[in-house]
Amino acid sequence: MAPSAAASEDRKALVRRMLIDVLMGREDPEGFFAMCVSAMGPQETRSQFLALIQPLSTANSSLHSGLTSIYEQYFSKTEDDELQLALALSLLEVKNDQLSTPSQDSPLQPPRDRPNQRSPAQKSTVCQPQGNSNTKPADGVGRREHTITTQTEARVKASPLQTFRETELQKNNVDKYKMGTPGTSLARCVSSPSGLFLKQNTIEKGNQMRNEGDFNQPETPKRSKNRRQRRKGAGQKVVGLPCSPSAQPPVLLWFRRDLRLGDNPALIGSLEVGSPIIPVFIWSPEEEEGPGITVAMGGACTYWLHQALSCFSSSLERIGSHLVFLKANGSSLCTLKELVRETGARTVLANALYEPWLKERDDDVESDLQKDGVECKMYHSYCLRDPYSVSTEGVGLRGIGSVSHFMNCCRQNPGSALGAPLDPPVSLPTPAYWPQGVSLNVLGLGRMPRRKDGTTIDWAANIRKSWDFSEGGACARLEAFLNDGVYRYEKESGRADAPNTSCLSPYLHFGQLSPRWLLWDAKGARCRPPKFQRKLAWRDLAYWQLTLFPDLPWESLRPPYKALRWSSDRDHLKAWQRGRTGYPLVDAAMRQLWLTGWMNNYMRHVVASFLIAYLYLPWQEGYRWFQDTLVDADVAIDAMMWQNGGMCGLDHWNFVMHPVDAAMTCDPYGSYVRKWCSELAELPDELVHKPWKCPAPMLRRAGLVFGQTYPERIVTDLEERRSRSLQDVALVRKEFGQYVDKRSGCDLVPLPQRLVSEALGLSHRDDGVVTEGQQFLLPVITRMEFKHQLEDPDADAVSNPYNAVLKGYVSRKRDETIAFLNERDFTASVMYEGVQRKERLESDYRRIEGLPGLPAPRGGARRTPTAKDRFSVVPGGAVSSLR
Repeated sequence: MAPSAAASEDRKALVRRMLIDVLMGREDPEGFFAMCVSAMGPQETRSQFLALIQPLSTANSSLHSGLTSIYEQYFSKTEDDELQLALALSLLEVKNDQLSTPSQDSPLQPPRDRPNQRSPAQKSTVCQPQGNSNTKPADGVGRREHTITTQTEARVKASPLQTFRETELQKNNVDKYKMGTPGTSLARCVSSPSGLFLKQNTIEKGNQMRNEGDFNQPETPKRSKNRRQRRKGAGQKVVGLPCSPSAQPPVLLWFRRDLRLGDNPALIGSLEVGSPIIPVFIWSPEEEEGPGITVAMGGACTYWLHQALSCFSSSLERIGSHLVFLKANGSSLCTLKELVRETGARTVLANALYEPWLKERDDDVESDLQKDGVECKMYHSYCLRDPYSVSTEGVGLRGIGSVSHFMNCCRQNPGSALGAPLDPPVSLPTPAYWPQGVSLNVLGLGRMPRRKDGTTIDWAANIRKSWDFSEGGACARLEAFLNDGVYRYEKESGRADAPNTSCLSPYLHFGQLSPRWLLWDAKGARCRPPKFQRKLAWRDLAYWQLTLFPDLPWESLRPPYKALRWSSDRDHLKAWQRGRTGYPLVDAAMRQLWLTGWMNNYMRHVVASFLIAYLYLPWQEGYRWFQDTLVDADVAIDAMMWQNGGMCGLDHWNFVMHPVDAAMTCDPYGSYVRKWCSELAELPDELVHKPWKCPAPMLRRAGLVFGQTYPERIVTDLEERRSRSLQDVALVRKEFGQYVDKRSGCDLVPLPQRLVSEALGLSHRDDGVVTEGQQFLLPVITRMEFKHQLEDPDADAVSNPYNAVLKGYVSRKRDETIAFLNERDFTASVMYEGVQRKERLESDYRRIEGLPGLPAPRGGARRTPTAKDRFSVVPGGAVSSLR
């Protein structure tokens, strides 16, 4: 393509982008036309403008006719008019120069009469439209000047667009565009003050339009002080887009997991086409599942999708469109082809999905449609980084599976600029003909089971009460978190008894909130905890691992661990699923999961550790249950988490949550357990997490009977079961010694071909990859506890110096009590420090002199009579234990 032709195409693309601002109400038609003339020049505008706005004849006939009228009005002037205009502006420029020349007379003296100087009345005549002049010119030249000037000013007053046209004519003469009188001087082009003002204003507006129209600008725009201003669309004008029959083919906008208007690249891309838009949702449950057991759309997840589609359809109706629901006729590809034939669409747009089986489907759809002459394009928006573009080049494979390694890979091999979030459109162009769809209920997403007597089992009642399924609900959750919970997230995100987490995971999964918008708002908040932003990197890491290992949801990545002696006790599994294990913290979390479809990340670790380390049940059982009951069930994230927790993933958990001691970190006062296990509400804080230690009188007063009102513990020998779990791991690692690195003691994992091709250069240099035949094996992160256990497989867990069981924040209550007392009374704090120092000196003196030590203080609790909060009872020994 010739350079001039390429430049012409670039100008046309710029005009199409600016047309989106008109459709979205950010620019008026006159300003749009002015920018077209400025960008393309008068001659190209005269020949190309009508063709560029032709798609509007279908989308918005009134806007199309208005732009056509502006076009015709602009190009209706003759060259004589242009010559007359140039002469008038030249004379005005000369006169303005004379008026602006400083007088050589004293400012205190009246000015002397000068040749050709007008009286005040004559000066005012120049600035008046024709018909308001009461003063006659003195000579022929004056009459000619007067006539031309007043006609020009009348034209300027009559039409701002004409003024812009005249100003642009002068600019184009300077730029050697041949229109009207060639060779007009630069001074003449800017002689009119009003013309100069309009010219500058229009250019500034044009620069603003270019910035707003460029959706892929690499620079980071300045953030708005009000994070919600973009989402609310403040100051935008709603542009009505009525239906009008035309042969212009529509665009099929294929929605999947991107149910939002804000920051939706596919939606904005469909507006760029300039054709009517048909939003469609195609339900094909068979395609959602992978080749193995993925449970991609469990019960709670499917119910959320039903509610989210209903809310999103309402959002589309508010901007003049609606969502067409379709049930796949064999496959999504067949359904799309039928839609193309029915509607005559020549473009299909969607946001990309990254599960390997879904990407393979999308690739087939894209190739088949393009063979039929239909353009198909997938936009990146579901993750911050496209997982198929992440490379280990320059970083290596050491530490693979950790989020630090993944972030280093992204920094070393940056992709395209993240950019700023996109504003939601205020209206969508609608087609003259809508395809026939089905109702949302026909898809069966929110169908409830029925009993034999015909009554419905409404298992989702509590889920409906707990969540707002709309895009607005996602924005409200984010706003509430950034105003409150974010300040405690860094240190207290594990608390189950306080709202310290964002609860945004289901909105991210279904695309009701884009990760880019979430990161943008998080960075714009006053408190910017790195831990919260790091969670988005964990999400991208999970999808990267899924692209590397497509069998991640059902196949263990570490070959030796497939031979572990897992339990097959179905009673234990059912007790864990129903929250009836006899361990209050585990039961509370599993009951919250069943009733609300969610629990925070810390509690997910607690219940996963209990299932794997203490019940010996395979991680696949936990994964499938989570996929069926979580409203944010995500194949990539859940598979990675359960693989790591089940000792089979790329990154071993270096901890095991104890079902009792972990409560000191996440529920120190038992309020979380009392909320979800109401039968334990009357137990004291010290025993609510271990009710089996309560004396009989206390159990009677609380109305607690084990085996009736609350279940017995399904396992009691926790330490013994932990020891057995470690011994099993040591045995399989010893049996499959070929998958254990002799030098480091780390497990070896077979590498996929994609990583092998990236790492071949590194492998010969730093010996980081071990090969066995045709298989490439890589040492991966391995728990130190397992390495030590390999030396003595029969040793128990207590004797292992790297015991991974977390005891929880055992000193939390003491620390909070002392911190409260110190904050409440600074004097008491100073006195307490003085007493401590005196006691230390006294103790040292007695030890040197051989005297008996000081008597130990009593450990009974004492009550402060004036306090009315949870710190009113000070634990006994809290003060003395600090010595």
